[in-house]
Amino acid sequence: MDFEPTLKKIEKSFIESWNYFIEQVPQIILGIVIITAGFMLARVITNFFRKTISNKTEDPLMVNFLSKTIKLGLLILVIMFAMKVVGLEGVATGLLTAVGASTVIIGFAFKDIGENFISGVILSFKRPFGINDTVKIDTIFGKVKALEFRYTKLKTFDGRDVYIPNSDIIKKAVYNYTEDGFYRNDFLVGIDYEDDIDIAKKVILEVVINTIGVINTEEHQSFVTVDELGVSTVNLKVIFWTKTKEYKRGALETKSEVIKNVKNVIIENGFNMPADIKEIKLYGSQESLPITITNDNR
Repeated sequence: MDFEPTLKKIEKSFIESWNYFIEQVPQIILGIVIITAGFMLARVITNFFRKTISNKTEDPLMVNFLSKTIKLGLLILVIMFAMKVVGLEGVATGLLTAVGASTVIIGFAFKDIGENFISGVILSFKRPFGINDTVKIDTIFGKVKALEFRYTKLKTFDGRDVYIPNSDIIKKAVYNYTEDGFYRNDFLVGIDYEDDIDIAKKVILEVVINTIGVINTEEHQSFVTVDELGVSTVNLKVIFWTKTKEYKRGALETKSEVIKNVKNVIIENGFNMPADIKEIKLYGSQESLPITITNDNR
């Protein structure tokens, strides 16, 4: 079997391809230069856009998201232009045609990606939180750290990084604890049934208002109210406001200070904080329970 004609065809094809490649080298180099310069120009334009928007808004999430979107769009345009200069406009057109023809397929295949991206665009313009806001989304509680194309990053108070799909944020309720900088806190304190409730409320409210970190204005008023009649105590509910963007450090530390001050003022004014009543039952033939009472206040 004579392989010589076949080998000559292969040789001829290889030589033609090599010569074509050599002829295209200048255009390929030009394309590489265009892409390199385009990437650098895209970075400059993106940085300029970032600075311009930053001067007009104090919203870092929007600035970051829009900057990344513009950079991605510019890079796609640069690559398409470089392909056209190199002589691959047919390939570029084919890619665009293929993308257009397969939009439905891609839409189904990457439904979640597209949905999260669109949700990210919506969140970048109008959303229920900002950077370092303390939020609760579904059962996840933490601080907002970043908004990306597909997800929003939260930092929980136990140190975990949680990445929530943007589409979930659009669909679910978002609780923002620090959007306006004010946070309401409360706790219960029990006094004896024989104590004067009105006087107790007065002294407790006074010490709460005078605690550093507590806000008491017409819009954000602190107050004390009777919450319930317990087994052995009259339970008063202490409600107060703090102004803070730091949920854990600000709000909870202020609450700790308020509780300490309330406990001290109750004791100083002679009020009692009885413990819960315990019921002791005797079983079987047991008729008595030996109890010894000692006085430790000596």
